[in-house]
Amino acid sequence: MRLYDCRKISERDSGLKAAASAVRAGDLVVLPTDTVYGLGADAFKSWSVEALLRTKKRGRDMAPPVLVGSRKALDGLTISVPTDVQDLVAAFWPGPLTVVMHYSPTLQWDLGDTDGTVAVRMPLHPVAIELLQETGPMAVSSANKTGQPPAATAMEAKEQLGYAVSVYLEAGPSPDTAPSTIVDCTTDVPEVLRAGALSLEDIKRVCPSAIGPGER
Repeated sequence: MRLYDCRKISERDSGLKAAASAVRAGDLVVLPTDTVYGLGADAFKSWSVEALLRTKKRGRDMAPPVLVGSRKALDGLTISVPTDVQDLVAAFWPGPLTVVMHYSPTLQWDLGDTDGTVAVRMPLHPVAIELLQETGPMAVSSANKTGQPPAATAMEAKEQLGYAVSVYLEAGPSPDTAPSTIVDCTTDVPEVLRAGALSLEDIKRVCPSAIGPGER
């Protein structure tokens, strides 16, 4: 276990290399995002995802979302990307928007009991994006044990998760602890499941047909 301070140039490069290596080996890492710090694993290594859920004390019914390092990565994960989703992603990625989509049946992964869907986001944080561009899609959930406060720094995450994580990437306090806004895009009418950093009004300005929670 090691913590790297990515605010220091000398540690940022070595920290990113160590984190990428850990992810490829199937280990867990903690990384900064534009909301809270995340606990991440290789999305395509089922044992790594299981370790993530076990560390958070969650069951398979609470599958983690997937973070990507580019907008184009969404095309490789899903069956198709409707126009409404393309517009939302163009407007809010990278940023605090999570879209729930049907994932491609050709993908060799096991995120939990997802009923064929995946929640995908591209975070607005340079350290996160650089790591994701090196590792590819990662299963990432908030870096805390279930029921405990989300970590706003890597050090806070370390206090909760300890040696279950191989590499911690510190980048200072999270700029915004508001969670991402989740939009269900698995049907013709996008539905905001959780309004977070983006409001329903923000979503409707880009996608007028979107509805709020429970309006379907």
